[in-house]
Amino acid sequence: MPAIEQIQSRARDAGVFLKEFFREFRDTGSITPSSAALSNALTRSLEQRTSREPLTILEVGAGTGPVSKAIARRMGTKDTLELVESNDRLADRLQDLLIDDDELAGVADRVSLHRARVEELDRTERYDVIISGLPFANFTAEEVREIMEAYFAMLRPGGTLSFYGYLGTKQIRAVAARREDYLRQVRSGWVVDEYLARYGEADDRVIANVPPAWIHHLRKPLD
Repeated sequence: MPAIEQIQSRARDAGVFLKEFFREFRDTGSITPSSAALSNALTRSLEQRTSREPLTILEVGAGTGPVSKAIARRMGTKDTLELVESNDRLADRLQDLLIDDDELAGVADRVSLHRARVEELDRTERYDVIISGLPFANFTAEEVREIMEAYFAMLRPGGTLSFYGYLGTKQIRAVAARREDYLRQVRSGWVVDEYLARYGEADDRVIANVPPAWIHHLRKPLD
């Protein structure tokens, strides 16, 4: 794709994402798409793969596809990718990218798109890598636990889950948010911390993102 078309595509993605931020902040969680630094950190397990066996990859909350493109760049010739996006307008943009974007179009025959929430997916499916872009800080503790249970039900033994949270959001909400919003985030954080304590393997801090973020990498134990 020529440079001018890349710039136009990124501007279009940013516009779509911004519109959905104001329309559905709870499920979008950020005012801008993930940066290249964040996308690269989230896909670290693909970059550091040690096996030549084909991988099954699930990305949840794919948005306008910045992480999807990073995944596509790192996919092996027999890897498969499933994208999950419950927002119809963002899913429409992903569908267009699978046709028009050089990176995603190049693997489109091995990519499927689900217009659904992760809780609605078939939990008998198994994935080697799950990458989540869901804004856990916006969800209740019960919702976070249900999503985490779904992830670990679908994750193969030895598989990895990568997700992120924004730096400083708890402190900001403690000062600026309503008390019930702050307490909801605290309780959700307890659930996340529980899974990090049980399965956490590594963390990355990404400053080059708006806002800056922590990336968490978890691994499901082998049977």
